[in-house]
Amino acid sequence: MGAKLSLANHDWHERYRVREAGRIATPALAIYREAVAHNIDATLRVLGGNADRWRPHVKTAKLEYVMRMLAERGVVNVKCATTLELRVALAAGACDVLVAYPLVGPAAERVREVAAERRECRVSALVENLDQARQWRGTAVGVFLDVNPGMDRTGIEQRSERNIIELVKAMAAAGIHFRGVHYYDGHLGGLEMPARTAAAHRGYDQLMKLVAALRESQVPVDEVITAGTAAFPCSVSYAPFRGSGFSHRVSPGTVVYNDASSLAQLPEEFDYWPAALVIARVVSHPRADVITCDAGHKTVSADAGVPTCVVLGHASLEPLAPSEEHLPLRVTAAADPPRIGEVLYVLPRHVCPTVNNFDDALIIAGGSIAGLEPVTARGREKPLTVTATAPSG
Repeated sequence: MGAKLSLANHDWHERYRVREAGRIATPALAIYREAVAHNIDATLRVLGGNADRWRPHVKTAKLEYVMRMLAERGVVNVKCATTLELRVALAAGACDVLVAYPLVGPAAERVREVAAERRECRVSALVENLDQARQWRGTAVGVFLDVNPGMDRTGIEQRSERNIIELVKAMAAAGIHFRGVHYYDGHLGGLEMPARTAAAHRGYDQLMKLVAALRESQVPVDEVITAGTAAFPCSVSYAPFRGSGFSHRVSPGTVVYNDASSLAQLPEEFDYWPAALVIARVVSHPRADVITCDAGHKTVSADAGVPTCVVLGHASLEPLAPSEEHLPLRVTAAADPPRIGEVLYVLPRHVCPTVNNFDDALIIAGGSIAGLEPVTARGREKPLTVTATAPSG
């Protein structure tokens, strides 16, 4: 995870200590304002100071408060996954939002409504077939073609060049506004950096061939979006994206807060800091070599596997499998474990769903609580926008 995050480094633990921790009901989400600002600025440095090159996924940021921090630094092109995130991002100052999810049915209708209400902003959606694209005909919503680079989650297969050209031409003939190509290569995160870069660049070579084929078919490509957090360094180092004639934007979102996984994946010279921690307390000492804190999987997401987190400043604590409310920690060294009632500062392995577990976040500045902010885009909008009719009889 790199020397800067060594759990034996007590300085990191001290750096994140909150003076008022004794009166915080745990578990609690703490977002460190200076660290968020640092991470935004660090990303912009990697991008040569050009905020227009970044389209972060705000599923991580979640708070309108943090999205406003992005907008204030010129980051006004973003991605999201839900209609609630779309509304919050627009309210926070974003002016170009891609709903990077294959919406259908009432969710697509909701996007059309929001786009019609906010015509001064650009709203776009992903498509991978003509039926999806037809949902946006005659609306203010643009479309990005979702290309599957091998993640096999969504999108049209990358090598289906002829099918892609026919689809985009059919969209143009139907009066659908085609904006560009979306290419999310998140599946490369498990590779070491040299292998990750080589695999990503092979994929980008294919992507550039696709863009060239579209242009040769008289289809303009205005924007190409690549790279979540793991592939971010790979996209930045791919020279053909520069001077390509289209806007190339990268879309890492986790870097706003960072987590144990992203800090392990990204180069140390990017200089990212943890900016979102869970403040927990030891609640039990069931065995001589086990303590338990209140950071179960309803608090710290377990979707990245076990261990779900690391505990800053406590190299001797090994997180075990959590239950809903409990997180057991094995004491792996001959040292006095934290006592019942002691506060722990927990760094999740996957911060995005962890933030989504909380209604509110403590904003920490200068080691003290500066405020309490709602996790504005938590969850989703209501499933029904009209009052259901009670059954008769």
